[in-house]
Amino acid sequence: MAKGKAMTDEQLLERIVSDPAVMTGKPIIKGTRLSVEFILGLLARGSTAEEILKEYDHLTRDDIRACFAYASDLVREEKVHSLPAER
Repeated sequence: MAKGKAMTDEQLLERIVSDPAVMTGKPIIKGTRLSVEFILGLLARGSTAEEILKEYDHLTRDDIRACFAYASDLVREEKVHSLPAER
């Protein structure tokens, strides 16, 4: 992708697929067996995008951004219901 021209969320989300025959249907980066969960876990534990891209040289920065876009969509759709406090 050309520098300065960011992909839309829709374009990023096209990079994430789910197939029951691959990784038991977990959302993965298209063309890989790397799950969104795995990539986000690496980042949560302190790996940088540069480290991930070096280790998995077939990934792109947009693949990592797609994982964030996917997680953002899940959280956006999440509904939180407050329960009354016990007295």
